[in-house]
Amino acid sequence: MKKKPDKRIATVLALLILVLPGALSGRERRGANLVITLKDGHYAAGELIAVKPDSLLLLAGKDESVDLVGIRSIRIVRKPKALLGAACGTLAGVLGTAIVASSNKEPDILEPYVITGTAVAFICGGLGVGIGAGLLAGKDKTIQFEGKSEPEVKRTLAYLRGKARIRD
Repeated sequence: MKKKPDKRIATVLALLILVLPGALSGRERRGANLVITLKDGHYAAGELIAVKPDSLLLLAGKDESVDLVGIRSIRIVRKPKALLGAACGTLAGVLGTAIVASSNKEPDILEPYVITGTAVAFICGGLGVGIGAGLLAGKDKTIQFEGKSEPEVKRTLAYLRGKARIRD
């Protein structure tokens, strides 16, 4: 007699498929989104494809090469993470409420009100802290290029190489 697959195993496998890294899902790696301010006041924006010794290759509809000598600053545009922070903060608030509620050994008439008040305080506090942390984590990063020494430029290019779609 054959045993039917356990529903728990199927659930675990389904969850693993959802949380596996993007590299295993077959999607192509994407480069960071950049907004480059040039010394002449113009802007170049797009996805960072590659970092060359003397230029940056961007994809903005078509490939565009930006010379390093003409760059004033580079802004790395990051995705906002406020929603993720809010979810983590709310989860922390719910867990904090569960810990406080389970530590109370003596039953009391006011217990439901105390637990409700604690839940509101923890969840709202966690939500606020989570949103704040998410906003800070998703803040754009600006790199000043103008006036940097040669070693600083090389360090910056190495950092940008890690953010590019194609790493040389």
